[in-house]
Amino acid sequence: MRLQKFIAQCGAGSRRAAERMMQEGRVSVNGQVVTTLGVQIDPEQDKIRLDNKLLKGAEPLTYILFYKPKGCLTSMKEEGSRPAIPQFLERIKIRVFPVGRLDYDAEGVLLLTNDGELAKILSHPRYNIPRRYLVKVKGIPSAEKLSSLKRGIRLEDGLTRPAVARRKGTTKAGNSWVDITVWEGRNRLIKRMFLQIGHPVQKLKRVQFSFLGLAGLLPGRYRYLTPDEIKRLRAIVEEKVER
Repeated sequence: MRLQKFIAQCGAGSRRAAERMMQEGRVSVNGQVVTTLGVQIDPEQDKIRLDNKLLKGAEPLTYILFYKPKGCLTSMKEEGSRPAIPQFLERIKIRVFPVGRLDYDAEGVLLLTNDGELAKILSHPRYNIPRRYLVKVKGIPSAEKLSSLKRGIRLEDGLTRPAVARRKGTTKAGNSWVDITVWEGRNRLIKRMFLQIGHPVQKLKRVQFSFLGLAGLLPGRYRYLTPDEIKRLRAIVEEKVER
């Protein structure tokens, strides 16, 4: 087994994070620091340490659907006085990490897992995992502006993929709610898209990630995925990889 895969399966982070740990000199095998990616290890025989702590083998694969509240960092570490995910997972003893991220001032669906392989595919822009948002924007975007989102618009880091966007209603203050689905996970993508068309985002809520929605959850609460949901998620990942 590759060393970075083993580290990810132990719940220390995604495979990409494991590779960074190795390159930083934080990982040793049988007392020797290993920085070369792709090294093969025997989990039954070799002693692997991360930051000088022995990794005792893979924890059970865990999949959690979390309703990230507004004002919470998408991080497993606290930064100053701002709350982070662990504050809401006090009963979870297995180490998990978020698949993708949501901005501090955004709320909604966030998948947490220690399945590094699955997380890598779900996060990668190549695999076109849908993300659906309910967005409150300033003003009332015209049909032409919404159509530009559907065609794709040019941002500083390139052309966006075509989105599905429709106005859901307006507020008394003359602002709008828009339902939008995108198939990529760039940093602050939704905010930048609407800013580009002249309608800054005022509220942002992710209501669906792939087929996973918020039904039955309140902000700050979580639940474990059902066996059927896990099976369906893995099937989606396998189909993406085979294409």
